[in-house]
This record gives sequence, structure tokens and C-alpha cells, in this order.
Amino acid sequence: MSTEKETASKYSKEFSDRLRYLRNENKISAREMSIALGQNVNYINLIENGKRLPSLQGFFAICEYLEISPADFFDSENFFSEYFEKTKNIENEKKELISFFETLSVEQVSSILNLINAFKN
Repeated sequence: MSTEKETASKYSKEFSDRLRYLRNENKISAREMSIALGQNVNYINLIENGKRLPSLQGFFAICEYLEISPADFFDSENFFSEYFEKTKNIENEKKELISFFETLSVEQVSSILNLINAFKN
């Protein structure tokens, strides 16, 4: 049987991603939401980065702030299936990209990396 810590760790990524998704859908900054909830300005960032989970009372406050029910937050039919589908697609795209890069010359790879670095700046 899993401990509470193991169980929390198992689901914290999905929880964090769901919170980030809902917050972004509502065009709310993490800082703004943290302050509105009466918390430290980093509160939501800590949750979204998997460094903290809210208490049950904190979770209810988050739902109330987002104007959704706790059931809507955990709408597994929609969110979790979308989350795992996106994750699967990303893994497939990574494999495809690696296969493509393996066919390129050193000069071509260098050119692509230079282009990527230009976008970073």
C-alpha cells in the first residue's frame, strides 16, 4: 500500500498541469491568483512546479476563485485523457525529430541549432 507522500507525488504533475491549464484559460497570472487567494506571491508557482500541494481548504479556495467545482477541476474524462494524449504525441514527435536529426550532416545540425538560438534571443 502506498504512503500519502507516494500517492501525492504520483498525481502532483497532473494536478499542477491542470491548475496551470485552468489559470491560463482564464488569463490569470500565477502571482495575481496567489495574491487573490491571500497567499504568498509564489504560492501558485510552487504548486504548478510540483514543489507544493494545496491543503484541501486551499484546493476549495482555488476552485472557488476559478469559479469551478472540485469535480470540474478533476474532470478526468476531458483533462486527463487530453493530458495523456498530448504526452504521447510529444513523445512520438521527439522520436520523429531525433530520427530526422540522425539523417542530417554536421553542418545542417549546426545551422538548425543557430536558428534555434536566434529564436531564444
